[in-house]
Amino acid sequence: MTNDQLTQDAATDLSDQEQVRLDKLEQLRAAGEDPYLIRKCDVAYHAQEINDSFDELEEETVTVAGRLMSKRGMGKVGFSDLLDSTGKIQIFTKIDVLGEDDYQKWQSLDIGDLVWIEGQVFRTNRGEVSIRNTGWKLLSKSLRPLPEKFHGLRDTDTRYRKRYLDLIVNPDVRDTFVKRSLIIQTIRQELMKRGFLEVETPQLNTIAGGAAAKPFVTHHNALDLDLFLRISPELYLKRLIVGGFERVFEIGRNFRNEGMSTKHNPEFTMLELYQAYTDYHGMMELTEDLIVSAAHAVCGDLKVSYQGMDIDLTPPFRRLTMIDAVREYAGIDFNEIADDAAAHRLMAEREVPEVLPEMTRGDLLNHCFELYAEEKLIQPTFLIDYPIEISPLTKKKPGSDGLVERFELFIGGREYGNAYSELNDPIDQKERFADQMKRHEAGDEEAQLPDEDFVEALEYGMPPTGGLGIGLDRLVMFLTDSGSIRDVLLFPTMRPLL
Repeated sequence: MTNDQLTQDAATDLSDQEQVRLDKLEQLRAAGEDPYLIRKCDVAYHAQEINDSFDELEEETVTVAGRLMSKRGMGKVGFSDLLDSTGKIQIFTKIDVLGEDDYQKWQSLDIGDLVWIEGQVFRTNRGEVSIRNTGWKLLSKSLRPLPEKFHGLRDTDTRYRKRYLDLIVNPDVRDTFVKRSLIIQTIRQELMKRGFLEVETPQLNTIAGGAAAKPFVTHHNALDLDLFLRISPELYLKRLIVGGFERVFEIGRNFRNEGMSTKHNPEFTMLELYQAYTDYHGMMELTEDLIVSAAHAVCGDLKVSYQGMDIDLTPPFRRLTMIDAVREYAGIDFNEIADDAAAHRLMAEREVPEVLPEMTRGDLLNHCFELYAEEKLIQPTFLIDYPIEISPLTKKKPGSDGLVERFELFIGGREYGNAYSELNDPIDQKERFADQMKRHEAGDEEAQLPDEDFVEALEYGMPPTGGLGIGLDRLVMFLTDSGSIRDVLLFPTMRPLL
């Protein structure tokens, strides 16, 4: 398609501002100054660097590039704000420095245009670090006006759909994603310091295993085979422990075909790790270390605020069994409930809602926790010792009938991490898979399907192992005080506009 055709298509249904900008582009092209023909430019400095190092750079010539965000002044002097990836810096432009022709071209630029500038660093009479414009180039023409500066871009639906605009006009949004990157970098560095090996495992799986969730299904044409987008890398990572790696981790995307909310997105980022020769107590200590390191990196303190709640991340975090939590917050003592029938009778007496006939005593224990206790766990709490029915990959807790060595970390009434003393008994594991298959056949779409190859791997012997998963999106939400998971995903899943 030719430039003329592009221009003609772009001119359809244009606003007055868009038409003016398009006309300016055509004038530039007619004059042989098409900005899109520029291939590269020398960018030696960024705004933050110049502000931070002013004493060393004063009166030095620098080159910068970025987007024009404002223009002030008239006549022979102008001030502009240039935005780059690190922030803003003021550009001071005078007609007697650039010359009349170049100055008039500068004045004709629009807010949103991308420019390269060369000039000297100085401080204005008002004390603002600035660059004295001695030469410039237009790198890209903004054919659409940015959102109006006084009201900005506030509509959340538009912000999520057009994240590029959100990043341009809302500095706090840009800061959130810089912090997200820093959180993930910090966790990765902490694990590597502890001798963990970062690995990658398949995202296309023949069995949707490693978690209780409904998977997405796709089809491989060449193999004529239905495959699942992974819901968890767990079973592959534990195969690596069998193979002799003692500490492995993966930071990657998981996919779950479930509902969407302020806490859930169909694709999300998880940290999952496994360490040989430890158990869920070792995972608690590691979890504390990782979260404390991330908090120091982005908050600079262990006392943080999240959605109006004051949270203290100083370790050790509280340890609380699920039975004790239900006793404390619901007044129901499952130690006094002998079996499934007794549990159902008590649920009926207490008028506990949403109880299903097929629920076991363990299912009902978890149900009561979610109904009555979960939202009460405001300060960091390791909820430990889960019912076996909802933990098919976890070692049984010695001396505790029906419980396993598992914890979830709760902060502010939300779950942030999940960990086990990993089940390494292949016979027990096969029996657990059989029970999960019964649940699946009874209509439970989230039950885990048996993975015979994983059982075979266990038969070669897996050492005692601790495993941990942390939802990194939720952790970023917490450490950036973001109310919705969409605020910490650059491109969240959205329903298409009709």
